Amino acid sequence: MKEYKYKVNGVEYKVNINAVEGNIAKVEVNGVAYEVQMEGRTAAPKPVAAPRPAASVAAAPAASKPAAPAPAAAPTGAGKALKAPLPGVINDIKVAVGTPVKAGQTVLILEAMKMENEINAECDGTVTSIAVNKGDSVMEGAVLLTIG
Repeated sequence: MKEYKYKVNGVEYKVNINAVEGNIAKVEVNGVAYEVQMEGRTAAPKPVAAPRPAASVAAAPAASKPAAPAPAAAPTGAGKALKAPLPGVINDIKVAVGTPVKAGQTVLILEAMKMENEINAECDGTVTSIAVNKGDSVMEGAVLLTIG
């Protein structure tokens, strides 16, 4: 396994290359696993398992494009997953597991492109899990929390 450290727009990324099979590299970026398709390789890729939801990082290192995100580091609870609408960094989490929320209530703050974005609950319910921490980098579509 090779380990690299990158700094992109002031954000540090720790990248581990676990395996390379054909033009598919199995990498881990800040603890989140990805399968990355590399350009310039002629070997046919091996079949890849169905994609699974995951927490991700913003601005993956150059030439790295996540093909199939791995599961989130934190377990998700039962209910409706609230996903990141765009890549960014978690600035604040306004709720805790067990907190009742109403649709439209701000549950966390996501900084993207130097702007703070309020992320609101999409439905009424109770927060059953939180899959991110303050300071985490996430990609679009990453599960942030679950409301049951």
